[in-house]
Amino acid sequence: MRAECASLAYGGRRLGLVPTIGALREGHLSLLRAARAECDVVTASIFVNPTQFGPEEDLAKYPRPFARDSELLRAEGVDLLFAPSVDEMYPAGAVTYVNVEGLSERLCGRSRPGHFRGVATVVSKLFHVVQPEVAFFGQKDAAQVAVIRAMVRDLLLPVEIVACPIVRESDGLALSSRNVYLSSEQRRQALALFRSLLRVQELYEGGERHATGLIAAGVEEFSREPGVSLDFLEVVNPDRLEPLEFAKPGALVAVAGFVGSTRLIDNVVLS
Repeated sequence: MRAECASLAYGGRRLGLVPTIGALREGHLSLLRAARAECDVVTASIFVNPTQFGPEEDLAKYPRPFARDSELLRAEGVDLLFAPSVDEMYPAGAVTYVNVEGLSERLCGRSRPGHFRGVATVVSKLFHVVQPEVAFFGQKDAAQVAVIRAMVRDLLLPVEIVACPIVRESDGLALSSRNVYLSSEQRRQALALFRSLLRVQELYEGGERHATGLIAAGVEEFSREPGVSLDFLEVVNPDRLEPLEFAKPGALVAVAGFVGSTRLIDNVVLS
């Protein structure tokens, strides 16, 4: 893969990477289209990374429609697909990991210990193999974007990180591979996440700046849907993921909740 990428990028061609864990949806395809618009060569990876799944999470049942995903990538004009095995990415006896201290324990990292260590480790390996000039990630995973940007900065990696907008269904539900786990009733209930963010945005645009007031309004909206349990709703700095006392333009409002046993996330950037 490294040799193929070097050959494709020969002569100063701009090479972009879209890392995925498969089960591709429209959100992934939007990243591929952004990469195609900005790069001369587009590569993608499919790797269901075991180190980013917790012991009680859905690694075993995570969908792996590899043939379908490959066809979608081909249709989007991807030049090269990297789909390594677990043994290739984690050789026997591997003991080296990448941990972005501080950020990895915030937002989703607080609820999913070790998750961002797994993400940072596998993304650093992908960057090392592919050596892209630019990599594309979805804004829906805003905490992941912050962790990867910090890793790139701290390790002096020559990779530009591009965060692409959240892709939503017509009713506002953020696209996620985990949406397939929802029944029709649970899918309706899952809209509580988006409604809570809209409520926060509405209050902010009305002049409310105290984070406590904004969060309380979002939590109240969440409580209107008894089938959904709140994990967190926070107003944070988008780069350090630290809680803010007062909201300001560019602040990240992030929410996570459980619909049945399915954990979903969403966010909005205040403008």
